[in-house]
Amino acid sequence: MRISVFGTGYVGLVAAACFADAGHHVFAVDV
Repeated sequence: MRISVFGTGYVGLVAAACFADAGHHVFAVDV
């Protein structure tokens, strides 16, 4: 699954890392 995470603070970055570790394609954007 492709997942976009908007906001790469301490919550968004950890969430993006967890999604990527689960095998998803993650695109993170700092707003």
